[in-house]
Amino acid sequence: MPKLNSRADLVRHRKEVQSRTDPRQKQISVCTGTGCSSAGAQEVVCRLQEELGKQGGKCQSTVKVTGCHGFCERGPLVVIRPSGVLYNQVKADQTPRILAAAEADEVVSGLLYVDPVTQQPVTKEHDVPFYRHQQRMALGKNGLVDPREIDDYIALDGYDAMARTLAELTPAQVIETIKQSGLRGRGGAGFPTAAKWELAARNIAARRAAEASDDNGPSGYVVCNGDEGDPGAFMDRSILEGNPHGVLEGLIIGGYAVGARVGYFYIRGEYPLAIDYMTRAIQQATEQGLLGRNILGSGFDFEVKIARGSGAFVCGEETALIASIEGERGMPRPRPPYPVEVGLWGKPTVINNVKTWTYVPLVLQKGPEWFRNIGTPSSPGTAIFSLVGKVNNTGLVEVPMGVSLRHLVNDVGGGVPKGGKFKAVQTGGPSGGCIPAELLDTPVDYEALGRIGSMMGSGGMVVMDETTCMVDLARYFLSFTQNESCGKCAPCRLGTQRMLDILTRITEGKGAEEDLPLLEEFAATVKLTSLCGLGQTAPNPVLTTLRYFRHEYEAHVRDKKCPAKVCKALLTYTIDAALCKGCGLCIRACPAEAITGGKKQPHLVHEEVCVHCGACFAVCKFDAVQAE
Repeated sequence: MPKLNSRADLVRHRKEVQSRTDPRQKQISVCTGTGCSSAGAQEVVCRLQEELGKQGGKCQSTVKVTGCHGFCERGPLVVIRPSGVLYNQVKADQTPRILAAAEADEVVSGLLYVDPVTQQPVTKEHDVPFYRHQQRMALGKNGLVDPREIDDYIALDGYDAMARTLAELTPAQVIETIKQSGLRGRGGAGFPTAAKWELAARNIAARRAAEASDDNGPSGYVVCNGDEGDPGAFMDRSILEGNPHGVLEGLIIGGYAVGARVGYFYIRGEYPLAIDYMTRAIQQATEQGLLGRNILGSGFDFEVKIARGSGAFVCGEETALIASIEGERGMPRPRPPYPVEVGLWGKPTVINNVKTWTYVPLVLQKGPEWFRNIGTPSSPGTAIFSLVGKVNNTGLVEVPMGVSLRHLVNDVGGGVPKGGKFKAVQTGGPSGGCIPAELLDTPVDYEALGRIGSMMGSGGMVVMDETTCMVDLARYFLSFTQNESCGKCAPCRLGTQRMLDILTRITEGKGAEEDLPLLEEFAATVKLTSLCGLGQTAPNPVLTTLRYFRHEYEAHVRDKKCPAKVCKALLTYTIDAALCKGCGLCIRACPAEAITGGKKQPHLVHEEVCVHCGACFAVCKFDAVQAE
């Protein structure tokens, strides 16, 4: 790799890289993100390369390995460029047909995405509703670059924003640009990014002035928080795996803006691919002179290190993350002082989410006005969600701030599968709230979601239909946060456990009338008095389900019934004699020997012996077992 010593060198190198690629050449792009790889994407790549080898250089097509395309449910995904033909759920043995079709400018119709609403195949990637209703900014290069190759990123104007920043802007001007854009942190709270940077820059400058020499080490740090622990969330992972250089460029610009010369990536240890790709990105950027000493001849020195998280959800909180990097147990500390004052190893520290750092080069490259013109006045730009649950199209989505939840669920997500009825959507992960159908027109931004008891959070979004029990859902999310509590403060350690005990009791049919006000009292106390964001937001799923689905709680407590037929302890199992074929499957499955009946004769459930495990319901092939 050539060593780049100036911005002009970078421009020349970019032109050279671009000249090596014929824009008319057919490229078979294969998503090898974690989701697609788990479905066999690596085998698809190997088979494609084998097929190309057999042709002895006669093919016009090449194979491109990329990161996550976003449409994870339909993986492995293959896109033919520049035509944009999209194939989904591709198997390795189908690759010869794909290659032959690409060479002949034809389409393999049997591998196209079929719209579940219209039942019509869709040929082009940009015509698939899942993609058509998005505006991909931070995810724009995912699917276009090989995350292992820095030149792929450079060819698409990568590191141009950093080079221009170091050559033309002062640190104060960089911060002012971010301020004008209105960029807010995408890690959950939505704190204005520029405000955090301003405070850190001031504190780092003061510390540097007070130090007689550099013997005390760096005067401050910038940190990328890649500790993504929400159930069902995979936004940060997909960005780190799909476009690591985009995040790295943002971190370098941030370091320059605040006066920090050392940066950290804090990445969950469960993300080995993200760690591998970011390690490669740091090494390649250093070799090319885009990282390290005197970057592009600007006089700015910056080094980057990777710290691996151990899987503690609480380490997503800034002060717990700092403790973890320092080698201590990941536990939060009281604030103030805030990390921008006293952070990593006692020095001023800026901590931003993966998504926030990814937006930084885009703002510097395209201008603050461009960014502010997307989204809403108070929440500019786009938001990235992992859309999962009872929805036709699941995956990674990016939409402008301010679009409605209905747009996300019905247009991007394609609605509830098999004609099911939408019930609720959970935003913000285990710290967020459950939003009912009557509030589906709520815009997606920080303030609007906060007003109805939910939050943006890190971007998890779970869709639920009528088969979801909201009481059991609240119990599940609270069990997660209670298990992840570090135990440092009593309100979180004891309060979440007491709330979980009540919810468990209710789902087991042992709830009492006084449990509901008691649950609300515990939730309010935990929310008000917990030390960090984990405890302060843990009651949200409980409070919102009590607010919008109180009738379900009352049915569990008063009638000892679960309307969604999920809580097995509250279900009574019977066998419809008219439908029963006497096959004996339920008898063999019952662990309590509560079912009797002769061969080819209607069977009978003895309620006094039944343990409500649901095994009979699960195995019956004739819908004869009824659960009420």
